[in-house]
Amino acid sequence: MTNWSRKHAFARLRTSSLCRSDAPLASAWATIGWWEARRIPFNLIVGSAGILSCVVVGIVGLGSYFLFDSDFGLPGSPFLSLMAVMIYAVMANVCFTFGWIAELGVRKAWPAEVDRFATLSFSLGLVFSTLLTLTPAAVVGMTGIFGLLGHLIGVIHKT
Repeated sequence: MTNWSRKHAFARLRTSSLCRSDAPLASAWATIGWWEARRIPFNLIVGSAGILSCVVVGIVGLGSYFLFDSDFGLPGSPFLSLMAVMIYAVMANVCFTFGWIAELGVRKAWPAEVDRFATLSFSLGLVFSTLLTLTPAAVVGMTGIFGLLGHLIGVIHKT
């Protein structure tokens, strides 16, 4: 993806109905309401990325177990994995809450910039949270691909 297309995609996200505010928010309660109206879509987007990450990690883990008798990628305990996912989800929502808390601070300090701040911070937070959630899939997926290639060309042997 070129730099121009990344900027264009982000600009489209910022101007989408999810990220923009159609009218200036007049009060702190309106600000909190604007953010909270976006919590469920935020959780659905980041949660979908989390499901994709879990599926990729599971496929790589099961593939390494069945193909190479290795436990790469498989967690020690499914309970601990579930707890880690739950803690991650709670922390993502705590960070989301900091979005409207920060906006309330900006509203007091720089009232002229508050609408721009809301759109930009929500957009950046959504992109960052989604990419962070996809990181395990990217790391484990690439490691799995390189491990598979290593086994296929004979560089890595079963232990």
